[in-house]
Order: sequence, then C-alpha cells, then structure tokens
Amino acid sequence: MKNVAHQIVDILKNAGIKRIYAVTGDSLNFFNEAVHQDGTMQWIHVRHEEVGAFAATAEADLHGIACCAGSSGPGHVHLINGVYEAHKTRVPLLVIASTCATYEFGTDYFQETNPVKLFDDCSCYNQMITRPEQVQRMVQNALQQAISKRDVAVIGLPGDVSEMEAVDMNTAAKVFFTEPQIRPSEMEIGRLAQYINQADKITLFCGVGAKHARREVVELSQKILAPVGYSFKAKLDIQGDNPNEIGMTGLLGTASAFQSMHQSDLILLLGTDFPYKDFIPTNKTIVQIDIEGEKLGRRSMVDYGLVGDVAVTLKAVLPFIEARSDSSFLDKQLASYEKVKEDLMIYVKDSGSECAIQPEFVANLIDQKASDDAIFLVDTGMCCVWGARYINQRRDRKMLGSFNHGSMANAMPMAIGAALTYPQRQVIAFCGDGGLSMLMGDLATIKQYNLPIKLIVFNNRSLGMVKLEMQVAGLKDQETNMINPDFAMVAQAMGIKAYTVTRPEEADTVMAEALAIADEPVLIDIYTNPNALAMPPKISFSQMKGMTESMAKLMLSGNFEEVWDTIKSNYKHLRSL
Repeated sequence: MKNVAHQIVDILKNAGIKRIYAVTGDSLNFFNEAVHQDGTMQWIHVRHEEVGAFAATAEADLHGIACCAGSSGPGHVHLINGVYEAHKTRVPLLVIASTCATYEFGTDYFQETNPVKLFDDCSCYNQMITRPEQVQRMVQNALQQAISKRDVAVIGLPGDVSEMEAVDMNTAAKVFFTEPQIRPSEMEIGRLAQYINQADKITLFCGVGAKHARREVVELSQKILAPVGYSFKAKLDIQGDNPNEIGMTGLLGTASAFQSMHQSDLILLLGTDFPYKDFIPTNKTIVQIDIEGEKLGRRSMVDYGLVGDVAVTLKAVLPFIEARSDSSFLDKQLASYEKVKEDLMIYVKDSGSECAIQPEFVANLIDQKASDDAIFLVDTGMCCVWGARYINQRRDRKMLGSFNHGSMANAMPMAIGAALTYPQRQVIAFCGDGGLSMLMGDLATIKQYNLPIKLIVFNNRSLGMVKLEMQVAGLKDQETNMINPDFAMVAQAMGIKAYTVTRPEEADTVMAEALAIADEPVLIDIYTNPNALAMPPKISFSQMKGMTESMAKLMLSGNFEEVWDTIKSNYKHLRSL
C-alpha cells in the first residue's frame, strides 16, 4: 500500500514539479524514499537548506512551480531566508517542512519547532497535516494557492504521518495553471485614452508586471513618441528591440530615465511596484496600471489607477490613441541616454591595473561574450550594479537576483536552480566575494551534479556596497574589509575547473576559454578594484540615496561638475576619488 509520502509525491508530480531541493534526515526520510521509488522526480542534495530554497526560487521563476524541503527543526529553519526570497519575488513555491511526530507535539521534543508560526510571515498558505485524510485536499489547495497567488505555500509534514497509509487514492488531485485576461472597463479605457491624448510629454515606466507586454509597450511608445524607462527587474524583458528605451531610474539607475520622468507632463506606471518613491516626481500627472489593485498608489500619488494586465490593457487602449509627429521630447531623452551609455564606457575603456581590474570592464566583457540566451544571476550589492549597467538583452537573455528581498549570497544558489531548469542554456553567476563566502559549501553541490555553471567572482576583498553606504553616510567603513581564501584553489579542491585573473589583459582570453566549456562548471576569481564607485559622478549621482532637492535640480541642469563638487564638500573622505 502507498503511504502518505507516496501520495504527496504523486500530487507534486501531477502538478509539474520536477525536483525537490533538500537535505534529507529523520522526519523527511520517508518522503525522500517516496521520491526515489517514484523515479520521475529528482532529489537535489544541497549542502545547506537555504541554498535549496534559493535554487527552488529560481526554478519557480523560470518554470512556474518548484519545491524545496527541510527536515525537523534546524532543517526547515534553514530554509527561511530562501523562502522569504520566493515570497518577495512572488513566485509559486511549495515548501515541505517536515517535523517531529504528532504524538510529541507540545513536549519540547528534540528538534521540535512550530512551522506554522515560523513561516507565517512569508507564505500565502501554511498548514500542518496531522491525518492522512487531509493530504489530498491540503496539498492540492497549497499548490493551487501558490500558483494562483504567485507566492509560497507551506505544508507541515510530521514524520509519523509520512509513513501512514494513504487514503482517497482513487481520484488524482488536479492543479490548474490559469491565464485569465484582466482588463479595465470600457469607461476606464476611454479615460486612459484621454489622459494620454491630452498630455504633451509622456514617459512610460515599466516594471516586471509588463514583461509580457513588451510588444504593446513598444507600439504605444512609437505611436505617441514617448521614451520608455524600466526597473532593474524588468530590464531584459523591456529592453529588447525597443528603440525608445532610456534605461533605469532608481538607486542603480542612470540620469536619463530620472530626467525624462521629471520633465514629463504624464508618467505611465506599467506593472511596476518600484519601491524608491524618492525617484518618482510628485508634481506630475501619474497614471498607474497594475493587475493587483492593492498596489495602486502605494509608492506615489496617482491621479488615475486601473486594474488590468498591462498587455491586455494597452491592446484595448491603442485604437483610441492619437498618433503624434513631434518627436522633440523623445529625441532629447534618447540623446541623453546615448550620453549616459557613452559615460558608462569610461571604466570599460580604462580596464584597471593589476589586482585592481575595473568591474565595469569585466561585466562588459561578459556581456559581449555570453550567449544570446544566457541566464544571469547577480548577487546583491555591487554585482547588482554591474549587472544592471552592463548586461543587455540580445535575444532571450534572462536575469535573476534578490531584487526585492535583497539577500546576500543568492547568485550561486539561484544558478543551481537555473542550470537544472535549463540544462542547455549558459548560466552565469555574478558572485560577490562576500556572498560566495557565505554559502561556499554548495560548490560541492554544483560539482556533484556537474552543473555547467560559470561562477564569476568579483573579488574586491570587501563588502563593497556596504563600504560605500557607510562612506556616503559619513561613517567609518569598519568591518567591511575581507581576507579571502584563494577561491580558485577552493573550487579546484572541490573538483571544479578554476582560474585566477589578476591583470586586465588576462581577462579576455580566460573569459573566452571558460565560457566555451559547455559540459562542466567553471569558477573565475577576478581581482577587481575595491575602490570602484557604484555611482560614478559623471553617470548617476542623481540616484544617490537621500539626494537633496537642490542636487536634483543640478542633475536636471546637467551640471555634473557642481554635483561632484557638492558631494566632495560634504564628504571629505571622498575627496581622494
């Protein structure tokens, strides 16, 4: 007879889950056995459960559903940071949190925790199975909620319940992946058209909610001759084949999109929950379209809000939009963006020196040599800056990161999930030395499954972003410097091919050789410039957190020299730069 663990595996398999990321043990062992007896799903033996949760988050983002698991007590507690990542990223993830036997509940038993309390803040569904009769409906409900709400669903699974005889096995539980078309009413579409037709200067700002609407966004922007900005998370989805794109705004953005939004009469916020409200003008007309109505007006004062899928809504309004011929506003913003791109190449052309290679040069080199459908994973911190600035869309590239949760150490674990989901695609992880150090043990997982991930370590011997944050705040950058191991030797000890690059002239050859290796993992330890600025003065000091109104005006006037002089006068420790 099949037990509860077998039944759960059957339901997960029917829902399209292909693998379980977990460290097995005690209360999880019957579930492990059921996975292997089924033979159609893969158990990915990670070295740390947090890595498993991050990897599953990447797979859920790319595939549509994924699963990770943790054993009693510390096993599922280790999942929590990666589970928060899935919750903040809004991807469908099922978590199996096994726990001690039901007859030990409430006795402070060995490794006893309360998964329902533990995961309550990072899930949309969170229940404990205590009887076999609950399994089919509860697991089906968990999966359906995760898929429909794009969120985390948690199932608590006591060890003794796992081995109980299953019930209700005659009918298979079904899970539905639905694609409803949600759009505003005809009246709202008409009002939207009025806003657009009556405005003189318009900027479109797109978030990840517009990632399936790139064609409609481009069509609208060309019809009304409007520039298109985007958030970091939406960059590769909106950038491709988009002649009117002007880059990002925000802390990692550039002056062009910031300027365009501040010089517009009307800003259309399309599928974005962009968190940095200080970069959104307060004296412009703003119209927001989002499929989730609770997000309307959350970040800025919105004049008109509509609930709808961005692609469907734009298709509905396009026939009512009047075409324009005056391209002066668009031309001005495109020219500004060209200057931004030119400025971004300053540190690419000046590639650095020995043990101080410019990270901009490295990121641009990767952009040029990576495949057109590569999947990039970026660690939080300076790696995000280099990915945001220098990785561009070619054909079908994707970029994942901890864009909402902002966790360290996410790139390498996410690369595991990406490589397993798309084994034929190039997977490149931008790893900070701090991030890689935090979860370095799972290099062994990459080798165990021979995942052909390319790990690029931006080794600046410091917590670079934190160091800059402290300097900008006028603080001493204490406890940010790092004495690192030889990452290449560590990788080689784990059986991974590795290179160390200390001089700029070595980078091109090593990168080409490493990316050409298609059947095994490779790590490149690159000694980058620890003083590289995330916000070069000629490029994007307009994005500095806490920027004053006078600084904004200076940026809009294009007076970058005065901006830089002002910053130097306020922060003496930056004078040497």
